[in-house]
Amino acid sequence: MADVTLTIGGHRHIVACRDGEEDQLFRIGALLDARWPAATRASGGVGGERAMLFVALMLADALNDAQNRPVDRSPEVPGVEMLESLADRLEALAASLEN
Repeated sequence: MADVTLTIGGHRHIVACRDGEEDQLFRIGALLDARWPAATRASGGVGGERAMLFVALMLADALNDAQNRPVDRSPEVPGVEMLESLADRLEALAASLEN
C-alpha cells in the first residue's frame, strides 16, 4: 500500500492506495480540487463536509449525464463499464476523505 497526499480546497489529505495507483489517485484528486471553488460557492461559502458533498454531487451529475448519453462505440469513447469503475473509485475516495 502507498500513501498519497492530495490537496483539495487548500487542505491536505493522506489517502492510502494500492501500489501503482498513485498517479491515478493524483488525477482524481485534481478533479476534486478543480470543482472545489464551485462547490464552496454552492454550499454558501462553507467548506469541509458540505463542500465535499457538493463536489460529489457535481461528479455524480456528470457521471449520470455520461451514462444517459447515447452510446457511441467509437474506440475513443469510454464505455459504461469504465465510467462505473471510475464512480466506484470516486465513492471509495470520498469515503476515505470523510474519515
